[in-house]
Amino acid sequence: MTGPEPRGSYAVRVSRTGQRWTVELLAADAGDELPVLERALGEPGADGWPPPFVVVVDSRLYFVLLRHGPGGMVRALISDATMLEWVLAAEVVERYGIGVDTEGAFDDDEAGWPGGDLDVLADDGLPHEELRAIVTADDLWADEMVQRIAERLGFAEELAAAVAP
Repeated sequence: MTGPEPRGSYAVRVSRTGQRWTVELLAADAGDELPVLERALGEPGADGWPPPFVVVVDSRLYFVLLRHGPGGMVRALISDATMLEWVLAAEVVERYGIGVDTEGAFDDDEAGWPGGDLDVLADDGLPHEELRAIVTADDLWADEMVQRIAERLGFAEELAAAVAP
């Protein structure tokens, strides 16, 4: 017997204190208000290092990850920067100046084209190369990519509990 189907869209805030992860559901469906998502990050530096991050999965097609970087700037990653017909994806690409290079996208090696900061989770122990392998896996939906990230970093149970239908 399988459990309920996972949510196709959601927004969560993920933070860590020591080895303890906390995942808070921000919206049961993907948020399309970028300023709201940025505010959910909190004040830069207020939560220690590494800072919390916000993950939005939109319709299982792509995900966006936002996090404060040095000096309070927002670091952004989008799993597929070619999804410009989606409001949130277009806003993220425009606001953070993410280049969309579609050459090579959708070929035999990659399902889409990640854009932005692939080092955004390096301070948590997920280096660029490993994150790129996850976000370019052609057999994974966006929610499954986020699940792989959560498993790799150690907050899979907290994520599953937060996004359970």
